[in-house]
Amino acid sequence: MNLRRAEFIARQVTRGALARLPENLREQAEACVIEFALAEECVADEPELDADLLGLFEGCSRLDGDPETPEDLPRIRLFLDNLWDHAEGDPRVFRDELRITLLHELGHYLGLDEDQVAALGLA
Repeated sequence: MNLRRAEFIARQVTRGALARLPENLREQAEACVIEFALAEECVADEPELDADLLGLFEGCSRLDGDPETPEDLPRIRLFLDNLWDHAEGDPRVFRDELRITLLHELGHYLGLDEDQVAALGLA
């Protein structure tokens, strides 16, 4: 995986996915930081993380109210190495999986649980 290329694609996909959201959801999503990370590095620093995670929402959801500490600030981490591996190196599949994972984690930020996110076809 070429990390620069993967990150470039990830930024394009993220911008596009957010731009296609309804305006009210797009405005809500602006408060959530979206980061691109490598699961390999994160798992080394945070062994409680599953090594095969594609994405992760952390912090307060919209239903939780305002964050009280910096650790509560909402963020989504998209694990580019795992997404690339999951896509088996196919750039088209990588784009699709990245978009689905972003929307899945965004669903958690908006307060949806795993079943609700899955019901939207984002599992």
